[in-house]
Amino acid sequence: MRVAVLKETRSGETRVAATPETVKKYVGMGLDVAVESGAGLASGFIDSAYAEAGATIAADAAAALAGAGIVLAVRAPEAELPRGALLLGTLGADAAAAAAYAAAGVDACSMELLPRITRAQSMDVLSSQANLAGYRAVIEGAGAYDRGFPMMMTAAGTVPAANVFVMGAGVAGLQAIATARRLGGRVSATDVRPAAKEEIKSLGATFVGYEDEESKAAQTAGGYAKQLSAEFYAKQAEVVAAHIAKQDVVVCTALVQGRRAPTLVTAAMVESMKPGSVIVDIAADAGGNCALTQPGEMVVTPNGVKILGFTNWPGRLPAAASALYARNLLTFLSTFWDKDAKAPKLPEDDDIVKGVALTRGGAVVHPLMQPAS
Repeated sequence: MRVAVLKETRSGETRVAATPETVKKYVGMGLDVAVESGAGLASGFIDSAYAEAGATIAADAAAALAGAGIVLAVRAPEAELPRGALLLGTLGADAAAAAAYAAAGVDACSMELLPRITRAQSMDVLSSQANLAGYRAVIEGAGAYDRGFPMMMTAAGTVPAANVFVMGAGVAGLQAIATARRLGGRVSATDVRPAAKEEIKSLGATFVGYEDEESKAAQTAGGYAKQLSAEFYAKQAEVVAAHIAKQDVVVCTALVQGRRAPTLVTAAMVESMKPGSVIVDIAADAGGNCALTQPGEMVVTPNGVKILGFTNWPGRLPAAASALYARNLLTFLSTFWDKDAKAPKLPEDDDIVKGVALTRGGAVVHPLMQPAS
């Protein structure tokens, strides 16, 4: 069976779905791997490294896809895929896209829908990428902040430690807290999920937030934050408004699966911040947690606050992000690999498969991707 690894075509996408390390393991599983020329270049993986690992270098996407039974991608491919192929990627699919995959006879698995269960941890693409995003967000924030992170005592005077506020304590937020602490910042954080308070404190940060009966049920069974009422967010905003005015760097990481990111930092809050303060909005891909975020851009407000609204935060660490993402896909395929048939076998009743499978055998099978009646 042939595995096709495509060069990403989405603007600004620097990652690749397989690395020389994972290609070597696929070859060891008995697979023929075809890598589109230049697929790994933005991540620091050159064609010759893939060739040395046992891959065939294809001149273009069509050549890589010829006869492929498995297609690995980061984002949804634009190329026409072979009928009957298994597609693995973070497809960001909706009902229309799922219907298109079904019509094309492609068995599509959207890996960002993976359930957050113990068995799936090593193939959890959202967690692996969010971890890097949280780290990179603080590094970018430190670079944009013009006063330095740690307290520095010099003969000319003392530079105070930066006050860092992390909004959202999921995987990205917890990594942001840990990174800001390592850099010497005074760190506080908030999250609506009840379990997050102790996690925040365990990393040495101060918890800030509003708590009530609604917040006690603010987490799904899969570990994601739920969308809460407008009344709750208004009360939460009151609590953080006074706090945010004193912060030097604010890192926004709050996402709700499948929905636009909630607005946590209002224009009024931005106006209350000191000149030279920095807001880093990891949620920019989903619209942003800050009301003034411009996705894909860095803006400076009239009162001198820098807002970093870069998109594809994991892609700002392409080598590491690609390495982790590629291992996630390899683990998924290895878990559902039939050694005798030398082909993937995805049991329909498996919780992981049910979570990610959009289409199978020409039909849409994921409950969230069914056309509206």
